[in-house]
Amino acid sequence: MRIEWPTVAMIGACYGVFVVAGLFIWPYAPVAALLVMAVCAALHSSLQHEVLHGHPTRKGWVNELLIAAMPLAPAYPYRRFKTLHLRHHHDERLTDPYDDPESYYLDGRAWRELSLPMRALLSANNTLVGRIVLGPALMVAGFLASEARLVAKGDRTVLTAWALHLAGFWIIAIVLTNGFGIPVWLYVLVSGYLGMSIIAVRTFCEHQAAGDPDHRTIIVERSPLSWMFLNNNLHLVHHKLPALAWYKTACGYANAACRMGGHEQWLCVQRLLGCVQTLWPDPQGTGGASSLSRARPSA
Repeated sequence: MRIEWPTVAMIGACYGVFVVAGLFIWPYAPVAALLVMAVCAALHSSLQHEVLHGHPTRKGWVNELLIAAMPLAPAYPYRRFKTLHLRHHHDERLTDPYDDPESYYLDGRAWRELSLPMRALLSANNTLVGRIVLGPALMVAGFLASEARLVAKGDRTVLTAWALHLAGFWIIAIVLTNGFGIPVWLYVLVSGYLGMSIIAVRTFCEHQAAGDPDHRTIIVERSPLSWMFLNNNLHLVHHKLPALAWYKTACGYANAACRMGGHEQWLCVQRLLGCVQTLWPDPQGTGGASSLSRARPSA
């Protein structure tokens, strides 16, 4: 059986540092411990993303067991993340507010139906600061509302995913309370939330609407957080070669595997404090919003 040992090592390191933070840092520096655990939660989210693409083995159940049996990121069940994220990989529909479950866009009609306070909130969320501070709360609220509707309709797949996730997080909760003496609520509100905020730094710059699907995904060539993102800052490479292991992504980019049509990178520095576009652009290029009829909840 093929085993990608760098990924296995990263999974082990993620859980190992989490344990070190709880056993050896928390008793002397609680704030530092929670911050280290936030980094672990963010890395765990990146590892979940790696695993759902078929790593580090060819056995799906082995991969799921490695990363989903004890979820450090409390908000998203692995199986739900996998289902929604693989749908996101239909590149011809990237950023579409209806067909891309990870899109932050709204069409014009949906935008006009929102209250002014909600428009202000979503506009704030479309800045980097807003995405870091408000983004996790808005994402979780929207995701849970969407999941609740599916469960209410009797979707057993969703219910099973949540049952497995909660069973796994119950193990983490026991470790936190009985092993480390850390209240679960404190871990969720501080480490869990900050972990999502860290991931939001990457996702803020990932995609922008464009007529050419190849121009909707970015490359950030150098990032001090690339190790935590498992090189997913080279995001166009990932979308073109989704089965490529994280530790081979940089080599894939260096070999110019994804430098297509002059699209080498989109710099995000100019958007760090400014708003990104909220409305889905008119496919005919008239400057209006598309006439799509209903909004699909984002995840």
